[in-house]
Amino acid sequence: MLKNKTIGSMLIVAGTTIGAGMLALPIASAGLGFNTALVLIVASWMLMTYTALLMLELHQYAPRDATLNTLAKLWLGKRGQYVANFSMVFLFYALCAAYIAGGGAQLQERINIGLSVNIAPQLGSIVLAVIIASVVTLGTSKVDKLNRVLFTIKIIVLASLFYMLTPYVQGKHLLEMPVEQGLILSAIPVIFTSFGFHGSIPSIVKYVGLEIKVLRKVMIAGAALPLVIYIFWQLLSQGIMSQTDLLNSQGLNGFVSSVAGIAHNPSVATAVKLFADLALATSFLGVSLGLFDFFADAFKKGDNKTDRIKTALITFMPPLGFALFYPQGFIMALGYAAIALVVLAVFLPVAMVYKQRRSSSVKAGYKVRSGNVGLGIAAVCGVTIITAQFMQMAGLIPAIGYCFLFKFR
Repeated sequence: MLKNKTIGSMLIVAGTTIGAGMLALPIASAGLGFNTALVLIVASWMLMTYTALLMLELHQYAPRDATLNTLAKLWLGKRGQYVANFSMVFLFYALCAAYIAGGGAQLQERINIGLSVNIAPQLGSIVLAVIIASVVTLGTSKVDKLNRVLFTIKIIVLASLFYMLTPYVQGKHLLEMPVEQGLILSAIPVIFTSFGFHGSIPSIVKYVGLEIKVLRKVMIAGAALPLVIYIFWQLLSQGIMSQTDLLNSQGLNGFVSSVAGIAHNPSVATAVKLFADLALATSFLGVSLGLFDFFADAFKKGDNKTDRIKTALITFMPPLGFALFYPQGFIMALGYAAIALVVLAVFLPVAMVYKQRRSSSVKAGYKVRSGNVGLGIAAVCGVTIITAQFMQMAGLIPAIGYCFLFKFR
C-alpha cells in the first residue's frame, strides 16, 4: 500500500510541477541559447528540490496533518505565520482563479465543438471548478487516482510530440550563444516558477505519513521527472528554431504555428493543445489539494463530510468568483507569482530550518546536508529571483510573463 502511495505521490509532485510553466519555457528562454537555458533549469531544479527537502526536515517535528500555517507558527511565531498565510493564499488563489478561467474557456470550447452547442465560457469555468472541487473534497486518494490517469495521457502526448519533432532538431541551433545578456535575468522568474510544487508537500506528508526515507524519494524523483522532460522540451524547441526565430515567434501561438510549419504536420498544434489541457488539469489538482489542506489546518476543519464541504467552499468559491467577475485581477496577481513563490518555497523553509536547528529542544533526526552554507546559498538565490522580478516590473530588463498561456487555443 505504501509503495502504491509513493508512486502516486511522485506523480502528484510531477503533475503539479509540469503545468503551464513548461509551455512558457521556449518563450522565456528565447534568445538565451540552449546551454544557458539548461544551466538555469538545472539550477532552479536544484534549489527547489533542496528547499522541498528542508520542508521534510521541518515536518518530522510537527503533526502529520500540519501545513505551512502550523509550521510557520511553530518556528517563526505569529508574524511568520501571517507572512506564510498571506503568501500561500495570495499565490494559490491567483493560480486557482487562472486555472478556472483558462481551463473553463478550454472546456467550453471543447464542449461547443464536441456537442455542437454554444455555451458561455462562464459555464465552462463553473463545470471545471465543480469537477476539481468534487475530486479534491473526496480526498487525496481520489486526486491520486485521477492524476495518474491524466499524467499517463500527458506523457503519451509528450512522447508523440517528441517523436514528431525530433527529426527536425539541428545541432547548430543548440550551439548558439545568448542574443542579449539581459534576457538571462528576464528568464529566471519564469523558469523558477516552472518548478513550483511546494504547496502540495503537506498534503503528500499527510497522505504518505511521516516516513522520511519514503518522502525523500517522493520529492527527489517527483521533481526529477519534470527536470528530464523540461530538458528534452528545450532540446526540441531550441533545436528546431534559431534564437532569432524564437524571439520573433510572437508568443505561444506563433511558436506552435512555426513548429507545426517546420514539421509540416498540423498534428503538432493539436498535440500541444491537448497537452495544455492536461497540464492545466494536473497542476490545478495539485495546487487546489494543497490549498484545501492548508485551509483545513488553518480553520481546524476535520475529515468528516460536513467539514470537508465547508473547506471546499473556502477553497474554491473565491477563485471562482474572481475568474467569473474579475478575470483581470488574477492576471495582475500572476505578475507577482515569482515573488510569492520565493517567499513560500525558499525564504520560509530556510528561515524555519535555521530556527529549528538552533533550537535546543529539537532531537536528532533527518537533516538536509550542506548546513548553514546551503541555507545561505538558497537565500541568495531567492534574492536574485526577486531582484529579477522587480527589474522586470521597473522596465529595466525585458518582461516575460506566461499569463497568455491561460488564453491558449
